[in-house]
Amino acid sequence: MISRRQVLQAGAIPLLGLGLPRLLSANPTATSDRPKSCIFIYQYGGLSQLDSWDPKPNAPNEVRGPYQAIPTAVPGFHVGELMPRLARLADLYAVIRSMSHSVPVHDVANKMLLAGQTLPNLDSPSFGAVVSKLRPSTASVPSHVWLQKFGGGAAPPEPAYLSGGFLGMAHSPLVLGLTHDDHPANPKFQVKAFHTIEGVSINRLNSRRQLLERVESPATGVNESHLRFRERAFDLLAGSHARKAFDIEQEAPKIRDRYGRHPLGQNLLLARRLVEAGVRLVNVVAWTGLAPGEKFNSLETWDMHGNAGIDIFANGWNGLGWALPKCDEAVSALLEDLSVRGLLDDTLVVLVGEFGRTPVISRGASAVGRDHWPNSYSAMLAGAGIRGGTVYGASDQQAAYVKDRPVSPEDFAATLFHAMGIPPETRISPDGFSRPASTGQVVTDLF
Repeated sequence: MISRRQVLQAGAIPLLGLGLPRLLSANPTATSDRPKSCIFIYQYGGLSQLDSWDPKPNAPNEVRGPYQAIPTAVPGFHVGELMPRLARLADLYAVIRSMSHSVPVHDVANKMLLAGQTLPNLDSPSFGAVVSKLRPSTASVPSHVWLQKFGGGAAPPEPAYLSGGFLGMAHSPLVLGLTHDDHPANPKFQVKAFHTIEGVSINRLNSRRQLLERVESPATGVNESHLRFRERAFDLLAGSHARKAFDIEQEAPKIRDRYGRHPLGQNLLLARRLVEAGVRLVNVVAWTGLAPGEKFNSLETWDMHGNAGIDIFANGWNGLGWALPKCDEAVSALLEDLSVRGLLDDTLVVLVGEFGRTPVISRGASAVGRDHWPNSYSAMLAGAGIRGGTVYGASDQQAAYVKDRPVSPEDFAATLFHAMGIPPETRISPDGFSRPASTGQVVTDLF
């Protein structure tokens, strides 16, 4: 026969509503250094390195494309003409021009990027899950948040980023943006994660909490970390700190305009609010939304083959003419905002896709594009000790292959962990001695 205590224990977690407890870290790790946060922006589908961070103005027409290279604030450093705002801020960030691996398949390459491994296991935790485990938030907010869920054929298996991998559901992210219209640029957007179960008020929730406290304690065999875990979940539901952080309507209209009234802009503004409130890792899918008159097709903004009937150099949702200026607007606003607020020193900003695009422009039946290309592509890093104005590594004359100082998925992950104040060799497996956070080498020249 099931006892009253067993019923209460089994029902305790669902009482909190919408899976909220899995958003909390159950085993906080005390650290003496100043905690870092990260905003990790995925250019889902793969940005063309030639038209952004690694232009080749002297290459043949079929390689360089129609865009000109423009100077940045750093002498000798040029970027594509569709990023004028980021060009002016080049002293705030570093660019790696020698990212490289060998897998031109979206879902596999995305899993590699998430796990920081060339050969990830199915249960390999994402970078965000590891950060949640080793540097959990000490504030009444989730440690790990994901804005705009991956969608379409480019998505990796969901356990790669929604379950926490072998670290468990406690380190999986709170996911907002489950559909293409679920984002803060939509006037109807709501954050429902802090809603209690229908019919259960905060007062009633507190009554249940008090009842549970009377029947549960470490002395009754209940795990102390479980009790601590549930306590934080109650605090999230009943408190105001997290609710305020997720309420983007508190931002002034001019600030919202500055980021851009599109999904990426508003998600990055929300990300800034979250790290300011104490969230450790915010993943943002760099979906820039639809151009006027377009119908929804995909979240894979940067997968610009031209197979959506939109030229890679056009102004539709799947074209650089639309997407890259939106990205330039939003990311530059984020960097400036973090800098002005004194947050950039403690916030790592990452902008990268799972691979780049082919040097030679392809001409399909309906439109021109560039295809998948993992051999050489680019990434941008800023904040958290990254040395601004740095260009690391180099590609060949057509941005086809790495010429100097390649950076593997493992090296990239190790560098991010280092920026977050996490030694890459830190063990994350339950046994305490296998499975380091990363097996890569930190790119120390970036710091």
